[in-house]
Amino acid sequence: MAIPGYQELMLPLLHIAGDGKLHSVSEAMSILAHRLEISEADRNALLPSGTQTRFYNRVTWALTYLSKCSLITKPSRGHFRISERGVEVLSSNPGKIDNAYLSRYPEFKEFKSKRAAKAWDARKSDDAGTVASIDDEAIVTPDERLEAAYKELRETLADDLMERVRASTPAFFEQLVVDVLVAMGYGGSRMDAAQVVGKSGDGGIDGVIKEDKLGLDMVYIQAKRWNERSVGPDDIRQFVGSLSENKAHKGVFITCGTFTSGAREAAARANTRIVLIDGDQLAEYMIDFGVGVAEHKSYSVKKLDNDYFEVT
Repeated sequence: MAIPGYQELMLPLLHIAGDGKLHSVSEAMSILAHRLEISEADRNALLPSGTQTRFYNRVTWALTYLSKCSLITKPSRGHFRISERGVEVLSSNPGKIDNAYLSRYPEFKEFKSKRAAKAWDARKSDDAGTVASIDDEAIVTPDERLEAAYKELRETLADDLMERVRASTPAFFEQLVVDVLVAMGYGGSRMDAAQVVGKSGDGGIDGVIKEDKLGLDMVYIQAKRWNERSVGPDDIRQFVGSLSENKAHKGVFITCGTFTSGAREAAARANTRIVLIDGDQLAEYMIDFGVGVAEHKSYSVKKLDNDYFEVT
């Protein structure tokens, strides 16, 4: 048979994970191909871009959507396992799992509405309570759909980046902080920055980095690879105290997790300039400045050149 759409693959993938074991994407593709009788030619058919197979693309997107509403977990790159919620769903013997089914979960609604809101002006929910998304082709222009698709790909990449970062070691996180700051233009060279970040550990300061290549001013760094715990106001106050002891005027607190509202308020009240970078913002910087990512493909979108057709 031809390759099913990604929504049609959701339930079969959940059934594969139903044994509770850790499965790889390649293993799942092999099982699906056998169960659904997908021909070798269809399995090897490439997307128009030629960068990956259509089968792989649809399987990975189905897994992404399942993970967004916590029916599966992704403990490591290219692997997935069923969650407790996923077990409960399978026990109810659903006839189909698709986007409409997943919309019963608040996490999925937030996931879809977040992308829809960033792609175009937020639209009112319809009577069923669903939010306009890139699937609602009848109400959006081709330009809007293109923008929505780009943003969805970017935000999925950001999620994947943070999964990898949170699974890294503290030493790797410190090096990541160096790479991001240098890519943004701070710290002079990578070698210069590496000598001062992650070395001191002095009174709540993880490092000091040049604000510019000449070193006319210095920025003090705090880097926390916290996965479960959010940065709170006490952490910010400790950082502020360390800045004061060092007569520092500028500080950056970076975490791959989140800041509580109290932490943000404490930073706003501080008598020194403090920039807070949480996991979401860190992922954005990594994408914007090319840290930990590689260009996958690019499209050139043409438009009519009216000047060419001007009558003189």
